[in-house]
Amino acid sequence: MDDITREPTTIRAEDINPRYNWGRALPALGITGVDFEERVDYRRLHRYRLGRVRQALEKSQLGALLVFDVNNIRYCTSTKIGEWERDKLCRWALVTRTSPDPILWDFGSAAVHHRLYTPWLKPENCKAGLIGLRGTVNPAFGLMARHAKEIAALLKEAGVEKMPVGVDIIEPPMMFEMEKAGLKVADGQQTMLEAREIKSADEIALLNRSAAMVDGAYHLINEQLKPGVRENDIVAEVNKFLYHHGSDDVEAINAISGERCNPHPHNFTDRMLRPGDQAFFDILQSFMGYRTCYYRTFNVGRATPVQHDAYKKAREWLDLAIDLIKPGVSTDRVCSVWPKAPDFGFPDEMSAFGLQFGHGIGCAIHERPIISRVVSLDHPTEIKEGMVFALETYCPAKDGFSAARIEEEVVVTDKGCRVITLFPAEELPIANKY
Repeated sequence: MDDITREPTTIRAEDINPRYNWGRALPALGITGVDFEERVDYRRLHRYRLGRVRQALEKSQLGALLVFDVNNIRYCTSTKIGEWERDKLCRWALVTRTSPDPILWDFGSAAVHHRLYTPWLKPENCKAGLIGLRGTVNPAFGLMARHAKEIAALLKEAGVEKMPVGVDIIEPPMMFEMEKAGLKVADGQQTMLEAREIKSADEIALLNRSAAMVDGAYHLINEQLKPGVRENDIVAEVNKFLYHHGSDDVEAINAISGERCNPHPHNFTDRMLRPGDQAFFDILQSFMGYRTCYYRTFNVGRATPVQHDAYKKAREWLDLAIDLIKPGVSTDRVCSVWPKAPDFGFPDEMSAFGLQFGHGIGCAIHERPIISRVVSLDHPTEIKEGMVFALETYCPAKDGFSAARIEEEVVVTDKGCRVITLFPAEELPIANKY
């Protein structure tokens, strides 16, 4: 591809600080691009994300960010290879405060592919690299030392070699080699999370589209929850549904039923559903890199009074939190309306962590803000317009084994919030009612 076709990387103010039109409905758009309406503008999305990274860098003490976290790589470079890469530390990217263009080191032929098909990156900035695949190539072979020296030379060329380089995650031998090359390694994850906390209109559209896919998955679950069906049967069918509708990663599906509901095990098994079971599910998947964390609870055929009561309490705690969400509210205020751990059967807040919970959602399922009695009461943070996060509650039933779990994803608007998880959850759904 000729350089003349490549787009400029100039970051515009409107790309970094978008103006939202909250008077319109949030779009849940199709997968394909069309010529008759504006959908997601992926090049605008790239400029926004890279602009946010550079803005966060300029506010920090760092000279550059070196990222190995695949979510951060995608955020900075708008590139993604197979999901198998997620735990390999086989790709990395560098962004400096003096250059508008990220540099990407890729897995073998993926670098050649990106030179051809990613016109928003300079061809010379798409490099092949290998530091060791989590130690399977011994650090003694010298690959880490080679790349550490290469990175040090690039930072010197950018004029930031004397400033700390922020790193998100790294293999210890690679960090040691960077230090040997004269670099000061610092925490870069906090800078990246600051960049990612406010979503653009394109990001919100992708998050809304991702949630819409799970709306459909829950309709499927509601139809299929019958005695004799196993938890893993539901997981398989939902995986098929989501990939068919455009998911690029079904990260996990929690499927918990019957006596497994209390305490929450955060997994699924081959347990067979029975009449009267309470069952809850969490669907974590990604559309164009933007994720969901979306719980719903059902009963199979019928429900007891104590199961209804548990659901009502979980819903009440969730609604109290949603009613508080608006710009300027601090996270300690939100978690203060949730019950203390002993009030719902847990010995302390750490043991109950993640049950009455809020967390930012975007390219990862855990971004800013984190809302929990474990951290927010002593370390509150401010909720801001353009944040997108999930709020989730959990209530055990008095029968000792059933439990209700509900979660809603919200977009923070100028005056409050919009819920984007729309499968009905105001009352306990009874699937295939007897």
